Amino acid sequence: MTKSIIKRCEARGMRMTGQRRIIAQVIEDSADHPDVEELFARASAIDASVSIATVYRTVKLFEEAGILDKLEFGDGRARYEDAERDHHDHLIDMNSGEVIEFVDAEIEALQERIAAKLGYELRGHRLELYGVPLKKSTS
Repeated sequence: MTKSIIKRCEARGMRMTGQRRIIAQVIEDSADHPDVEELFARASAIDASVSIATVYRTVKLFEEAGILDKLEFGDGRARYEDAERDHHDHLIDMNSGEVIEFVDAEIEALQERIAAKLGYELRGHRLELYGVPLKKSTS
């Protein structure tokens, strides 16, 4: 089991204020890919004294420490997820903006084969697919 975000921050010697703890917990509890405004809404619902500036600073601090991954899906909004989540790829619905996480063993194997064919050992990757839902027939 991966250590909690708070524990990883503390292990890196970061000062964990009450507001940082709330923001870390909100991120950890998120099943989606929230942007700063969404994190602010969730954190300020727990503690009204959390400001959007605090969320911006905390997210930047966590990202620089390798605690969070910043994701940019071309919609002008940076989104965030725990850097130590299990590996997955993303499919972005271009109509709704929904981000669907998936894992596909065939894609993973293909990426390994491509890297090896080109003379590399794959150490990591990020795959983002962009699409629109298929039209369903009305027959």
